[in-house]
Amino acid sequence: MSYFTYDTAVIIARGPVDFYKTKGLLLSSVVLLELMASAPDDSLRKDYEGLFLDFGRDNKLIVPNHVDWLFASKILYWLSRRRRRTDGGRLRQLAPGMSQRMALDALIAASAQRREAAVVTDNWDHFKAIQYFCDIKLIKASDFFR
Repeated sequence: MSYFTYDTAVIIARGPVDFYKTKGLLLSSVVLLELMASAPDDSLRKDYEGLFLDFGRDNKLIVPNHVDWLFASKILYWLSRRRRRTDGGRLRQLAPGMSQRMALDALIAASAQRREAAVVTDNWDHFKAIQYFCDIKLIKASDFFR
């Protein structure tokens, strides 16, 4: 069976998703962290917490392990080295919050790769940059939801 996971932006942009009836779906604990942290109210946060517990119990939760964290850090290092090369030896400052978003995206990609799950994303540019260093299958959300 082919597995996939959603990036956080996909879930936010698409609105309510029936996570339980979607075949092949694995949820990333990183995505759930982002969703819980930005939940507008405690009720939605509790819904995400329930998903975390249910998907964890069913082995459908992608939780980064120590190897994923190490690989994500290498990806971020390689991305910064590439940025430095393209900027003529200087490392320009990223937009506020960008390094944190890239770190979480690299962690999603590294852990999804280990679980052999494709990443459905609206953040195409971020994940394409990560894909250069991480052999992860990417699916544009606009193609996935046709």
